[in-house]
Amino acid sequence: MKIIYNNGTVAECPADEELHVIRHSAAHIMAQAVMHLYPQADFAYGPATDKGFYYDVDLGDTALSVDDLPAIENEMRRIIKENLPIKPFILPRPEAIALMQERGEKYKVEHIDDLPEDAVISFYQQGDYIDMCTGPHLCYTKALKAFKLTGISGAYWKNDKNNKMLTRIKGVAFRSQTELDEYLRLLEEAERRDHRRIGKEMGLFMLCDEAPGFPFFLPGGMKLKNALIDYWRELHTREGYVEVSTPMIMNRHLWETSGHWDHYKDNMYSTVIDEETYCIKPMNCPGGVMVYQSRLHSYRDLPLRIGELGLVHRHELKGALHGLFRVRCFTQDDAHIFMRPEQITDEIMGVVHMINEVYSKFGFKYAVELSTRPTDSMGSDEDWEAATNGLKNALEKLGLDYTVNEGDGAFYGPKIDFHLQDSLGRTWQCGTIQLDFQMPLNFGLTYVDEDGGKKRPIMIHRVIFGSIERFIGILTEHYAGKFPVWLAPMQVKVLPVSEKSMEYAESVYDALRAASVRCELDRRSEKIGYMIREAQAVDRVPYMLIIGQQETENGTVSVRNRDTGETKTMSLDDFLSHIRAEIAQRI
Repeated sequence: MKIIYNNGTVAECPADEELHVIRHSAAHIMAQAVMHLYPQADFAYGPATDKGFYYDVDLGDTALSVDDLPAIENEMRRIIKENLPIKPFILPRPEAIALMQERGEKYKVEHIDDLPEDAVISFYQQGDYIDMCTGPHLCYTKALKAFKLTGISGAYWKNDKNNKMLTRIKGVAFRSQTELDEYLRLLEEAERRDHRRIGKEMGLFMLCDEAPGFPFFLPGGMKLKNALIDYWRELHTREGYVEVSTPMIMNRHLWETSGHWDHYKDNMYSTVIDEETYCIKPMNCPGGVMVYQSRLHSYRDLPLRIGELGLVHRHELKGALHGLFRVRCFTQDDAHIFMRPEQITDEIMGVVHMINEVYSKFGFKYAVELSTRPTDSMGSDEDWEAATNGLKNALEKLGLDYTVNEGDGAFYGPKIDFHLQDSLGRTWQCGTIQLDFQMPLNFGLTYVDEDGGKKRPIMIHRVIFGSIERFIGILTEHYAGKFPVWLAPMQVKVLPVSEKSMEYAESVYDALRAASVRCELDRRSEKIGYMIREAQAVDRVPYMLIIGQQETENGTVSVRNRDTGETKTMSLDDFLSHIRAEIAQRI
């Protein structure tokens, strides 16, 4: 694929840049189509993204909707068919401003004003459309083979809520129609698996206008959440963790000492109590530090592994909220490990093994990323180097492949992030391990060493699920609501064929409950076919026990498997043994 750079050079496009160039060119072609259909349009930014492209446009008093997208797509196809050459040119700053002013592009003029005085200002032109851009781009409009406009939203100019709200038109583009078709198929499948829809159908959680970003967990969702928490507690008990609970509201001074007030206060909720400022915790770590600080520790106590299922609150913009994926309060499956320097590698390796065990349980593959020191960090160069090397040594000892994400560590230390991949190939950042030399220093943490002197411990911050609420959203879409038996909110549904079999169905239901199986008895006078379809398609129950006259007479149950659709008749005792084993083994 040939591309053209802003100096006029034409070259073969590097393979890893192809999608970016295609999508950036698609944004320009879309802008030209919008200009033709809406002559008053004033264009702001139009970049390519990892998932597609968009353009932010000021359309004056005109309001666009998704119903307008087909007309824009048709005009884009006309421009593509015209096969216009895409040509770059460069102008001195005064001439660039004059050109944009002449064309009525006030956002572009403002953009030029934001650039350094010595910036090279390049443009690309295709037919009657000119855009300020550094490129590179496709050489001709006809080189754009496959695209689709996907939606419309609002976006503030320069992402500043004090500026005007613009119209963001979004789209996707690919190398071929085959790639686009596959993307649209996955998009349709993702919509079918949308955790918000499934959560409503299955009665897992709800969101309401009275509490935006603060999810309500319903009875079914609490069963699912508690099953995850039971697993978390069992795993952490086995690995030698102790569990604590720390206050949700603590004095501002604590957050100033930890460094969160300086680095995170815009995302924190606060209140005034007894004429002092208190903060609702956005993280659990300062509370964990105070637990450590509550008594004297010897080197023999370390490593000390402290776990907490802490409810945290963070201020997110309303427009960013999205089901359980982006909320304003969530439960972090946190743990803080306090250790001696020589224990760093073993403790990190232990956490990695736990994360691997959990993700494997759900069938997730994952990639590992090491994030290094950010620009707004706290602490000495020596501590940061030691912390970063500690993480690297653990990863290399484990033989794990990883990529380095420069400058994306926490303000108090470098971190290892785990990006898991779901059944649709989407990636989610969930688990993290952060190595922290700073907070023990800030709070003056110590332990008594072998020689009787006081030493400063090192601290690990880590999560596995990340946010339990978000993890539930991911699992819901990963399984399309068809949770494995041990995790399913309802593991069995008892379906009597008629009123004649209700008494025996009641006894089956009682036996299941006595065995701690999560179950329901459908007492409605509906036809059995309807009850089966609802249990399988809506409730997504792993097992349906069909109770008719024959089962009543023989003391058996007909077991319908959700995943295979097969029905087998067996004794109730045999079924109880089978499902108990599945639950115990978490399969």
